[in-house]
Amino acid sequence: MKEKTRVVVGLSGGVDSSVAAKLLLDQGYEVIGMFMKNWHDESVTISNECPWMEDSTDAMLVAEKLGIPFQAIDLSEEYRERIVDYMFSEYEAGRTPNPDILCNREIKFDIFLKAAQKLKADFVATGHYCQKKEILVDGKPVYQLIAGADPNKDQSYFLCQLSQEQLSKALFPIGHLQKPEVRKIAKEADLITAEKKDSQGLCFIGKVRLPDFLQQQLKPKKGRIIQIPENLPVYEQIKVPAGIEPRDWDQEILDALCLPIHYTPDQGKVLGEHNGAHYFTVGQRKGLQVGGTGKPLFVLETNTVQNVIYTGLGEDHPGLNRIGLFVKKDQVHWIREDLALLPGESAEYIARIRYRQPLSKATLVMKENGLYVIFENAQKGVASGQFVAWYQEDECIGSGTIF
Repeated sequence: MKEKTRVVVGLSGGVDSSVAAKLLLDQGYEVIGMFMKNWHDESVTISNECPWMEDSTDAMLVAEKLGIPFQAIDLSEEYRERIVDYMFSEYEAGRTPNPDILCNREIKFDIFLKAAQKLKADFVATGHYCQKKEILVDGKPVYQLIAGADPNKDQSYFLCQLSQEQLSKALFPIGHLQKPEVRKIAKEADLITAEKKDSQGLCFIGKVRLPDFLQQQLKPKKGRIIQIPENLPVYEQIKVPAGIEPRDWDQEILDALCLPIHYTPDQGKVLGEHNGAHYFTVGQRKGLQVGGTGKPLFVLETNTVQNVIYTGLGEDHPGLNRIGLFVKKDQVHWIREDLALLPGESAEYIARIRYRQPLSKATLVMKENGLYVIFENAQKGVASGQFVAWYQEDECIGSGTIF
């Protein structure tokens, strides 16, 4: 008798992963449920309940209902090393990390995958709203990361750092469904998670007060908030050349348009005080607590060395809206390795710099030092440390950490 294909499902205690497990069972897989415990410190979560304990119990009850084996795995040490420490160091450096993308690359499809393979699993599965397809390129299998069928829930951006090896072992059972369909399946199967609200906050930690979380290691430190005017000479130097394709721009123009702008205190006026530049991010509007400016105030740059926040008035401020960004050579990641650009090559894609953002036309220009991404329309709040992901229609082709 042929052995069933074994799949370990990351049961998070939510409706999506519960239905993922149910669908795999229906498809004839041998399914094992595994709950990842990634965090012990409840002092920074918002609710009084213990989120991981409640989630773990719900995951166990779902496994019981489905009649599948269940176990919990404590990955809190690895999570602290690979995700939390990374977050602290990025904020400390004045950059804006994306822990969810890192959690998928470093935890779910690495540490968790290895734990599943110790149980002789052929695949790991999650409740992500994305899809996987397989094609042949030069006679070899190539895996495609495709957007989820529900445009409101598509999570392909969060998986934009996965490799071919990781994708080869991944299953996304609910990616072809709409969210209401997932809830309907859960209800019909009488799963305890059917009506459960979607989790908010850090990947597998629960809802977290980010400033409280950061203050565990990054102490408050008073500094100046400086307003930068709209007519700085530097803005005159970064005009898009008319009638020339991005691939033909010289290095000086690419750098002017795509590298971050750095300000100095003498370029603006002091508006007030903040409690630490490392608590803020480019594009942020709330939390500055400066009144009487008329138009809303946005963060343009955080200088954590000098502990200064540079801000600009209004959504149209030239420091807030950038046409391009840069990804250093060692930070460029191609999911589709067969489509990787070589220095001197360029390609047209659609791209986004944050989750849920509509995709925008962009030209990718590869140089010896890295990748320049030039958008057709200016992007608001391009923050160093965030990820840019580029797509061909609904397929995520690659991504990179913004310099």
